[in-house]
Amino acid sequence: MLFATSGIAQQVYTIDDVIARAQTQSLAFKFAETRKENKYWSYRTFRANYNPQVRLISNNGGPLYTNSISRVPQPDGSVKYLPVNQFNPGLNLALQQPIQWTGGTISMNSTYNYFNNLSDNAKQWNGSPVFINLSQPLLAYNPYKWDKRIEPIKYEESKREFAQAREQIASDAVNFYFNVLLQQVNLQIANYNLANNDTIYKIEQGRYNIGTTSEDKLLQVELQLLKSKQDAAKARLDLQNASLLLRTYIGLRSGDDFELTLPEIIPSITVEENQALEYARQTRMEYIAFERRKLEAEAAVAQTRGNLYSVQVNASYGLNNVGQQLSDVYKDPTRQQFMNVTFSTPVLDWGRRRAAMQTARANRRLQEYGIAQDQVTFEQQVRTQARQIEMLKLQIEIAKKSDEVALARYKVAQSRYLIGKTDILNLSTALREKDEAKRAYLSALLQYWTAYYDIRRLTLFDFAANKYLYNPFDEE
Repeated sequence: MLFATSGIAQQVYTIDDVIARAQTQSLAFKFAETRKENKYWSYRTFRANYNPQVRLISNNGGPLYTNSISRVPQPDGSVKYLPVNQFNPGLNLALQQPIQWTGGTISMNSTYNYFNNLSDNAKQWNGSPVFINLSQPLLAYNPYKWDKRIEPIKYEESKREFAQAREQIASDAVNFYFNVLLQQVNLQIANYNLANNDTIYKIEQGRYNIGTTSEDKLLQVELQLLKSKQDAAKARLDLQNASLLLRTYIGLRSGDDFELTLPEIIPSITVEENQALEYARQTRMEYIAFERRKLEAEAAVAQTRGNLYSVQVNASYGLNNVGQQLSDVYKDPTRQQFMNVTFSTPVLDWGRRRAAMQTARANRRLQEYGIAQDQVTFEQQVRTQARQIEMLKLQIEIAKKSDEVALARYKVAQSRYLIGKTDILNLSTALREKDEAKRAYLSALLQYWTAYYDIRRLTLFDFAANKYLYNPFDEE
């Protein structure tokens, strides 16, 4: 059965065509795809944070070039203001490696500094051909440790989120699709009723002229005809608006006309509650999000604990030298050693540290209660949706039969009215029941198709094809 938006040749779309187009060309799909790509590169950034880096850093220790009257301290403690014209560049080449187990950083460096007093052309090189530097916080929060547990879960969430977004797009496309069908049916009904009421009005006029009906009945029929004209005009406008929404959602050009087929052949599936729940536990992002939220709450407690004290150890060991030429730096370099320990700890904070820790722990408990509630709510949603499938299949059968019966009753009432065996009130009632039955059948189809894609979205499992829509066990 085809419902056409106009009488000219048009592109015919099935519900599968519209869903496929929405899942590849709609703005909603492009948004979901871009979001997935964003999460992918965020994950790549996280992975790169654990790899060594080679960095070239300027190491001037002051201005690169100075030409001014400057304050110059003298060996005896006095100060003179002298003209200074100096060139003092420096570079540090470092191979850095984070230490993920401790949260510190170790690096191997080569540093070179050049000094040239342009006033008297005095030149000198200073450098460390090689030195190793260690920077290590103690008793501190280790972001490398927690990120390594949390970030892979976030990345897995993003892949599942994309699969769920595709099914949500399908569900939204179904609603746009049936909205157009409903308006097409409304227009079809309105035009059908307008033609019938026009015929009935002419018949009633004839009867009035020969005196076999009253003026009251004639006016009632005329009023019904006027209402039919109003309904037909409104149905045309509603169809235009619904078609525009569907066209915009699936990315059709405004000039593209189309026809939609009524999807009366539905996917016949059987969904068992516990099986659906098991699929959801294996594939849905919510279940690993529960784990991620627990870890983030624990990380927040660890970060609060690490912020209570600040102890930093910095140590380096290497070789350095000085000379007139760069090559002199490598001739018999001397040993260079450095070590520094900095710390900051409150002596008296009036319970501030204890309050901060108790707040973090309370937030963790609050998160645990929220996770437990969200898990119960989600599982109940899956079970409810699984139960609905069989009921909705039965509802379609009843609605279809009711549509056929209502149409047959109207035809009987119409025939009886034309031969004067029934009154206009009975005919109007049959007309209203026919229209309501047609819309109820369409509504039953919409509810089933929506439920079908909702159960796919909730479980990421295609019960019709008996396959995963996203399988976390597949290696990419």
